[in-house]
Amino acid sequence: MNLAVKNTPITTTPKLSYNVLIENQQDGTVKAILLGLPDCEGLGNTETEAIEKLSQSLQTRLETAKIVTLEIEVSKAENPWMKFAGMFKDDPQFYEMLAYIEADRRELDAQMEEYYQQLDALDAENETK
Repeated sequence: MNLAVKNTPITTTPKLSYNVLIENQQDGTVKAILLGLPDCEGLGNTETEAIEKLSQSLQTRLETAKIVTLEIEVSKAENPWMKFAGMFKDDPQFYEMLAYIEADRRELDAQMEEYYQQLDALDAENETK
């Protein structure tokens, strides 16, 4: 896996969009939390005040930090299951095996249905006591 960090000089200041969670607190104040950065929050008496304080907090934080774009190159390895795809296509016993599996599954399902009916009968018996 290859990683590359792009540090492109920005000539214009981009506008960034953030999702903010607004929570009314029990004491009547409002908390604005920046999603993705839960330690970046603002607290105020109104929603507008909380968002303004959050914005100031984020601006202060971004003055001493920077945002970079991280590109990750995905490995081009073949899916490990692909080597098994179609391996039984010419096997004359393949459909016979599928029929066996289906019959076995039906038998197990019937046994489970009988078991569930027994449990239901026991429940009904216990409710009448």
